[in-house]
Amino acid sequence: MKKISIIILILYFTVFNFSKINSEEEFNSWVKQFKIKAIKDGISKNTVNAVMDKAVFLEKVIEYDRYQPEFYEDTKTYVMKRTSKDKVKKGKKIYKKNKKLINFIDKEFKVEKELLLSLMGIETNYGNYLGKMDIISSLSTLSYDKRRSEFFTNELITILKLIDQNKIDKDILFGSWAGAFGNFQFMPSTISKYALDYDNNSIIELKKTEDSFASAANYLNNIGWKKNDPCFYKIELKENIPKKYLNTSAKKIKHKKKFKFYKKFINENIKLNLDDNIKVAIITPDSDIVKKNNKLKPAYLIFANYERVLSWNRSLRFAIAVCTLKNKFENEL
Repeated sequence: MKKISIIILILYFTVFNFSKINSEEEFNSWVKQFKIKAIKDGISKNTVNAVMDKAVFLEKVIEYDRYQPEFYEDTKTYVMKRTSKDKVKKGKKIYKKNKKLINFIDKEFKVEKELLLSLMGIETNYGNYLGKMDIISSLSTLSYDKRRSEFFTNELITILKLIDQNKIDKDILFGSWAGAFGNFQFMPSTISKYALDYDNNSIIELKKTEDSFASAANYLNNIGWKKNDPCFYKIELKENIPKKYLNTSAKKIKHKKKFKFYKKFINENIKLNLDDNIKVAIITPDSDIVKKNNKLKPAYLIFANYERVLSWNRSLRFAIAVCTLKNKFENEL
């Protein structure tokens, strides 16, 4: 019996090591083909070789991609973890230290300081968890992986172009497993479209306060955030609401209608002072993950600003958490 166990163990490690070596060989072959594509896309050969020669396959990135908290934590758990009193306390410290700058950015870009602090707090705990993954290797791994290859290939090409144009420093590109970077976790395409060299030192530094806050505000302003407009209201639904009106996915919010249409489906004990003609939708974010959920709780009435947060991160729970923390800051700053 002992001999059989040892043989099985040897076979397991032999197969595991063979599989690992095979994956690395396939990845290295993919890198060679990608480099050809990158050069054809106009990136200098020197930049492509200097950056991509250091790319390695990160098996852990694939694990993270398959197991994200947005997909398995119920709304209450997810939001409580990210909107704690400690999170508010840390945000107030950041604001106090950079009050003049943040207030100026708030007014210039018409984006509330509370929202900016909320996003920074949830994304990186105010710069304390920026991520330690090699972004080039992360993006390369996800580009090589077939699940979302096209998306991450475009992100990898974009980051190489930014490096080639000397807009970002390739030597500090360490961030999240998915390739996001800086205090607000910008993906390369977001950096390319919206990031600002706000302190005018000829390079975009998203791990520093000036550039990161201004870039986040610029992004939100450009995607249509409306200052002082609502994000969501928690509601209680009546049993007679047709299930087709309930959004359970963040991919695309459907059935946006005037508030007066949905009023008859909302319990009267929830007092909402809203214009009857404002466009809203209803989400029930736990329907897809909580077993034996009655499909009606929790429920939220969402507005255009909520969808702007979804543009930042397409997760129903993420947007609820961001707007919840924002609301907590409103009475604290």
